[in-house]
Amino acid sequence: MSAAPTRAEICVVAIAECFRGDGEILANPIGTIPMIGGRLARASFEPDLLMTDGEALLIANDGAFAWPEGRVVESYNPYRAMFDVVWSGRRHVIMGASQIDRFGNQNFAAIGSDYARPKAQLLGFRGAPGNTVNDATSYWVPRHSPRVFVDRVDVVTGVGWDRAMKAGPAATRFFDLRRVVTDLAVLDWETPDRSMRLRSVHPGVTVEQVREATGFELVVPEGVPESRSPTPEELRLIRDVIDPEGRREEEVPG
Repeated sequence: MSAAPTRAEICVVAIAECFRGDGEILANPIGTIPMIGGRLARASFEPDLLMTDGEALLIANDGAFAWPEGRVVESYNPYRAMFDVVWSGRRHVIMGASQIDRFGNQNFAAIGSDYARPKAQLLGFRGAPGNTVNDATSYWVPRHSPRVFVDRVDVVTGVGWDRAMKAGPAATRFFDLRRVVTDLAVLDWETPDRSMRLRSVHPGVTVEQVREATGFELVVPEGVPESRSPTPEELRLIRDVIDPEGRREEEVPG
């Protein structure tokens, strides 16, 4: 009998569910658990997803870390070609967030109110503005805390629902901000005013724990469900095929 799913494996499945229904687009999950989750989605219920090797190739097999041995190449995907994919909207990206607010405005550029002299310099804007106004976008936060889920982000790198709606059709035409997966829960913006809602809590986590770890008032519906566990076949894929080295457990320790 297989061991019970770990918290990391619950998170992997929650990431995979972000891609359900996407069909033949480029899945661009950034990070260890997002990459495992994206490959799980393709190996189980979204076989038409396209996946990168994290560098310059689209690959057909689902072993996440078996490079270069065992890699099956579908296409060359140089960096310059990614811009054509981004602008055309044929992509679902999962980014990280150093800060995120109730409407999904995201920051991973800098911490501090003065951007010219920040308290901490982070990644910069990277591709976040273009990602959020052109492609389906979700977020992965491995440590759910009030330092990440803030009332107001210090710098807006990824555009949130409130700013997109205020900007009008130029921003909202292709805007598709979907979910946040954390080590505690899954959240979305499926509310009338597009403020963040608690979608599900992971097994062993309470609604109150999520509230206490969030720096603003969440929308909490009645009867918040539990995030789904992996099926036996999904567990086999995660443990034996996609991540046999167990790197998922380093990101979300049991």
